[in-house]
Amino acid sequence: MNRSELREELVHLILGGELTLTSSEVVDKGGLSLEDGQRLWRALGFPDTGEAVAYGDSDVGAVANVSAAIEAGQLDEETIYRLARALGTTMSRLADWQVSTLVDQVEHDVEGGKSESRLEAAIGLATDAAPGFEQLMIYAWRRHLAAAAARMEALGAADRELLSTVLTVGFADLSRFTSLSNELDDSTLGTLVENFETRCTDIVTAHGGRVIKTLGDAVLFVTLDPQQGTRTALDLVGQIASRDDMPDIRVGMATGSAISRLGDVFGPPVNLAARLSHVARSNRVLIDAATAATLGDEFDTRTLPPRPLRGFGNVSPITVSERRGFRSR
Repeated sequence: MNRSELREELVHLILGGELTLTSSEVVDKGGLSLEDGQRLWRALGFPDTGEAVAYGDSDVGAVANVSAAIEAGQLDEETIYRLARALGTTMSRLADWQVSTLVDQVEHDVEGGKSESRLEAAIGLATDAAPGFEQLMIYAWRRHLAAAAARMEALGAADRELLSTVLTVGFADLSRFTSLSNELDDSTLGTLVENFETRCTDIVTAHGGRVIKTLGDAVLFVTLDPQQGTRTALDLVGQIASRDDMPDIRVGMATGSAISRLGDVFGPPVNLAARLSHVARSNRVLIDAATAATLGDEFDTRTLPPRPLRGFGNVSPITVSERRGFRSR
């Protein structure tokens, strides 16, 4: 097959069939109006294709599922489109992440003679590896959904409590990242960022916390227990600062009421944690007074002179370290 045919074969393998329908034909078969269909595409993050032939049977099935949900009244329309938007945003990032990760495998297959071209290598992965990873994706989603539902139930029965709770928020970022990004080549910089995000995620998860998002040179994480959050922050500094292949790190932490929406967290502790990380010295952890008030004898704290933090006025950051004689659990 020539390059164009290989590209079409790859698309068909990923999408699971031929593309023979226009957007108006898809929504007609699926049971939505063209306006609602376009709203669904936008929510999922897909561009308007006009009257181009760009859809197939799987698209009809997706539209039909949304139409049936609206018709049955299982969910109101606004909720359906909000869920679609969450799905589209998450899956777009996941797809980019997966493809960029697979590039190395594709190059390896071509260089090793396993495939004659990148497209052929990609087709092989789509044929052999994709089905198993699709099952793994559904499995991971169900496990995370169960965990999220359990967290929500634990917050309390009152509606106003369900999306707002007291959290300890940590913001860890790399020191001198801007200058580093100007000094390193693209490949080395990409490897550094991936190693940083991977190591942070492993440490936060091991301590029972959750990574909310990564921002290249920074990781935002949360925990329900300030002491556990403090151990996490100190472990991040201890493990990452000791690595020769990683730059210095600094962490800010704050405790307070935060709102969970759109897969993210918002509120004063999020902003304060970020501000504290920006004024922290390399390989140090700065916390706020609310976090410090919860800490036990295993930690040493020292209040620093007040300094202006944007949005918070003059704040006295507090350094924290593990007291000698204690070990992180």
